[in-house]
Amino acid sequence: MLRYFISLFFGMLFTLGISQESKPIDLQSKDTIQRTEKYGLRVGFDLSRPILSFVDDNYTGLEFVGDYRLKDKLYIAAEIGNEERTQTEDLDGIDLYNYTTNGSYIKLGVDHNTYKNWFGEQNLVTIGGRLAFSSFSQTLNNFRIYETNRDFNEETFFQLGTEPQEFSGRTAAWLEFVLGYKARLFGNLYGGVSIRLAYLVSNSDEEGFPNLWIPGFNKVTDGSNFGVGYNYTISYFLPLYKKAKKKKKEIPNSN
Repeated sequence: MLRYFISLFFGMLFTLGISQESKPIDLQSKDTIQRTEKYGLRVGFDLSRPILSFVDDNYTGLEFVGDYRLKDKLYIAAEIGNEERTQTEDLDGIDLYNYTTNGSYIKLGVDHNTYKNWFGEQNLVTIGGRLAFSSFSQTLNNFRIYETNRDFNEETFFQLGTEPQEFSGRTAAWLEFVLGYKARLFGNLYGGVSIRLAYLVSNSDEEGFPNLWIPGFNKVTDGSNFGVGYNYTISYFLPLYKKAKKKKKEIPNSN
């Protein structure tokens, strides 16, 4: 009887050994942890405009910024702001005219993140574009007329009037190419910077007084529709939900 059980035991071991050898052994460990990415809204404001408002008595401005993560690398972005600037144009040190521009603007577009984050990071190095629109007014505070005939007027300039003249209902639209960077400072707080190359598409330059400066676009240059801008932002990320991160497809080994 004992010999029978011993023979049966070794027979079972032999059968199990054969069945184990027939199954392929997977030497590659599988990652069973599902990795997720945070999606949500980031809101903040431009730091440069309040600082400039503090140091320059002729400027007041504020801009709010925001972006929403739509896909893994794609973000919907927007900026909205208000600016007022008083400037003086001169010729050879003589003031020609003084004017004030006041208005609001909005910029809407997308950003594509080109930065490859480590797992859990939310830093951005972006390339994007904006469609921007501004509504504003120009107020001519005072001006001088240039007189070329010295026989009748010893002074080459004379004061014509100091009564302010307002030109309201002005509008402008432009396109922006945006290069930006946002990095996490701590927690959900982010610091960022962007450089913007703008192209003026439309400008309601009506008679009376030209649009020399446009809120959100900056200075208008004679003979050119291009402009340059920037901002330095501080923003807070509000995570709304998590989404599983897609795994890259493995390339089969041809060997």
